[in-house]
Amino acid sequence: MGSVKLDLYSRIYPEPIDHFDMLPDSILLLIFNKIGDVKALGRCCVVSRRFHSLVPQVENVVVRVDCVISDDDSSSSGNSTASSASAADKSRHPISSLFRLFFSGLFKPIQTLTQLITPSPRRPIVSNSEDFDYDMDQNIVTHHSPTQVLKNFDEIKLLRIELPSGELGIDEGILLKWKADFGSTLDNCVILGASSVIQTANTNECSSVCNVDSNGAESDNGSIPESFYTNGGLKLRVVWTISSLIAASARHYLLQPIIAEHKTLESLVLTDADGQGVLSMNKEQLEELRVKPLSASSASKRTLVPALCMRLWYAAHLELPNGTVLKGATLVAIRPSEQPKKEVLGSEANWVASAFEEPFGTAARMLVKRRTYCLEMNSF
Repeated sequence: MGSVKLDLYSRIYPEPIDHFDMLPDSILLLIFNKIGDVKALGRCCVVSRRFHSLVPQVENVVVRVDCVISDDDSSSSGNSTASSASAADKSRHPISSLFRLFFSGLFKPIQTLTQLITPSPRRPIVSNSEDFDYDMDQNIVTHHSPTQVLKNFDEIKLLRIELPSGELGIDEGILLKWKADFGSTLDNCVILGASSVIQTANTNECSSVCNVDSNGAESDNGSIPESFYTNGGLKLRVVWTISSLIAASARHYLLQPIIAEHKTLESLVLTDADGQGVLSMNKEQLEELRVKPLSASSASKRTLVPALCMRLWYAAHLELPNGTVLKGATLVAIRPSEQPKKEVLGSEANWVASAFEEPFGTAARMLVKRRTYCLEMNSF
């Protein structure tokens, strides 16, 4: 009789079925790879033991860095508000001082993710590393380096790291963008700059003001226009070029530990939320760095920039099809001097134009049709 009642009860009140548990691991991994964001994946870790075991197998990871802290200030940033403010100020100009990338430990899921390194039954996270110094009771803000967080992932193939802002402090209204490809050293770099950007919907009015011909090219006499030299224009563009190369080489240097530890990496991108600079490495370039160690600059912790061959294009005024006008538009394509010299026009121009999203890709394609000026730069 009791068994009949039990059977009747189970029919009336059946045990709930979790259909999500019926999904195979491959489907869950596909979802996790679509999520990508390391903080969101940290939240997934607290859902269940199954999720906790699957997250380290994610292949596509996105790391958004909350802050950049100077090496000089990182050890004392937790001691006083003043030192934290100092670190924040220096983070805006990390080229002037050595810097590391950190997560601020504000989210409990990140602490859960790092339990894979040092699980503790009583505290959410305690690590032997100095980068992990978390105290939930006192609500202390801690910092977790991307190297430490990514240590939990075993099979990363695609990695994207995003800084909170660009390293180069430029005046408002100035356009400066760069994209660099690295192997064990610089493979190529493209820099696009303009002294100002004007948005206008009246293209007819703009054409008359900008003094352009029917092909959209400014008429010149076969030499660099005088406007390139006046008002500190030449000096400004030299600063743009050197600063961009230093920023790119500093980013490259910081990626060494991540690249060395994650042998499965096939693509790595280090960018910033401002869209100022992008460093990218493909599978072959990553393998090259593992086989051939980089050469570090003796002056600071960054990759040594080799002797360079540069091609420069300049337009005092460049009108884009969408009505945007770039004043003092300058495009610089850079390759190491030891690489075979290649023409940039034609199909070879793709690596220059494809470096930037629209409308700046169009600006690059327009500039490479102009007169080319060749320059050289020594290693630094």
